[in-house]
Amino acid sequence: MESVTTDIKKTPFYEKHLASGAKLVPFAGYWMPIQYNGIMEEHRRVRTTVGVFDVSHMGEFIVRGEKAEEFLNKLTINDVSKMSVGQVQYSAMCYPDGGIVDDLLIYRFSDHYLMVVNASNLAKDFNWVEQHLLAGVELRNISDETGLLAIQGPQAFEVLQTLTDVNLNTIEFYHFKEGKIAGVNAILSRTGYTGEKGLEIYHTPADSSQLWEAIFEAGRKFVIQPVGLGARDTLRLEMKYALYGNDIDQTTNPLEAGLGWITKLDKPDFIGKEALLKIKTAGLRRKSVGFEMLEPGIPRHGYKVFKDGQEIGLVTSGTQSPTLNKGIGVAYVAIAHSAIGTALEIESRGKLVKANVVKTPFIPARTQ
Repeated sequence: MESVTTDIKKTPFYEKHLASGAKLVPFAGYWMPIQYNGIMEEHRRVRTTVGVFDVSHMGEFIVRGEKAEEFLNKLTINDVSKMSVGQVQYSAMCYPDGGIVDDLLIYRFSDHYLMVVNASNLAKDFNWVEQHLLAGVELRNISDETGLLAIQGPQAFEVLQTLTDVNLNTIEFYHFKEGKIAGVNAILSRTGYTGEKGLEIYHTPADSSQLWEAIFEAGRKFVIQPVGLGARDTLRLEMKYALYGNDIDQTTNPLEAGLGWITKLDKPDFIGKEALLKIKTAGLRRKSVGFEMLEPGIPRHGYKVFKDGQEIGLVTSGTQSPTLNKGIGVAYVAIAHSAIGTALEIESRGKLVKANVVKTPFIPARTQ
């Protein structure tokens, strides 16, 4: 049964979305903007100048205590011990069988860590983390106390530098600094989900309105626009960034999902390590690949993938790329058919449409 309307939360930017003409839908327990002026226009705005995303629905957990590092290292697949203060790490949590609980970010501060998890998994993730707490580790969910804006695009730093004394160019990719922006105390973080240069601004919800107005005023000459979840999805797909619930979930493991680079099998024991070692030793049976359509057609989640008439996989994400003006997608395919250049067919509306496995990302990242 769907949640009744009164159960759906509003982010601190809800009124701004209404005033901007957003089409709002329930998403991960919040009213979220799918689009404002249209997905294509918003996508191209981020690729050409600058766009603003409300991502306040994301989950944030504070982890502190003398065993916080040891705890997070056991909980996640990347190596937390290698992090320096001011660094952000992309990681994931796995079940004992190697299936993915969620992908996430970890921020290292001088006296604590911040975990940022997917909105749709917030309650599940908090319960999972809580179940595995070590003695002497304190866990706190600060999601409702945190507003989050992501400003992305080639001109993002140009817009934001006018609002802060922090030299944004000194923030390296996957690092952060604390400081004031538009008069607001904030964490200024440089990760992103679009492949463009950008910044995330973590702040107190009471300051959200002031922050929004200052950013849009500063970005006016670049035709700055708010961007909804629709364009967020097409932008991340052009980068082949994984989406939980589509490309990764409890039935997939990080090695087959293309996340081997964050899976540190040589570090001390962590949840899922034994299963992942067995999977690696046995050899992968399938792999997540990017593909481009060679004929008109838009691939969608759940479409079947064929090779010479034989079913070999399933599409997990797909769209019409606004940048390339062709259908692109991600699919799990049998390992024997995962090489770049492999010819595939995607079943779309009862027809088999030609496609090719291609190198990803589909377009070059411009995060530096």
